[in-house]
Amino acid sequence: MREEQPTIRIVVVDDHLIVREGLRFMLEEADEGFVLVGDAGDGASALQVVGREQPDVVLMDLRMPGMDGLETIKRIRADWPHIAVLILTTYNEDDLMIRGLQLGACGYLLKETDRATLFRAIRAAARNEMTVQPEMMSRILSYASHGASSPSLSAIPSSRKETDLTERELEVLTGLVQGERNKEIALRLGVAERTVRAHLSTIYMKLNVDSRAQAVAHALQHGLIPPHPF
Repeated sequence: MREEQPTIRIVVVDDHLIVREGLRFMLEEADEGFVLVGDAGDGASALQVVGREQPDVVLMDLRMPGMDGLETIKRIRADWPHIAVLILTTYNEDDLMIRGLQLGACGYLLKETDRATLFRAIRAAARNEMTVQPEMMSRILSYASHGASSPSLSAIPSSRKETDLTERELEVLTGLVQGERNKEIALRLGVAERTVRAHLSTIYMKLNVDSRAQAVAHALQHGLIPPHPF
């Protein structure tokens, strides 16, 4: 007997009606416990829908007329930090990936992603887990390590000393960048999961962030991890 999936309430934000309708059909036909509770074609409308419906996960495009996806993510995370935002976009741009994570998105997927990967990402987002495809994270790491020219990156100094992270905390942070779960980090380091959780709390405090995704974005921007930890 198949185990029943918990219901995940979703809002889709995209300026193309055909994309919104396509995702609606996909989610409603999935039989995965997904419920599309609303959609919006721009950032301003998205804030109204999200505020009214209080979904578990928002699927967010980045390039929209008026208020773009990045500004919308910023406002959603400021007003409703319990709502997960998963970027789903056509544009494969490294700077946008990092800026989206920095603003609090829990992951970044391309619209060409297959159904199974999208569904896994939605469930991970609902559990407040970070979700970035490994090949995309590798590109982001390479991009960050070569010194991006974007003002959002270059204006921030790179120094491990500024954060005062211990070597063990840096090892845990590297695990986050690799997409490891707490259990996997604990196994690799030979410690208990509760120890990893304690390290994460300290890392968040030292980096002044409140999520795994923001910790990863901060690490990339400030050069806190080796360029190629994979």
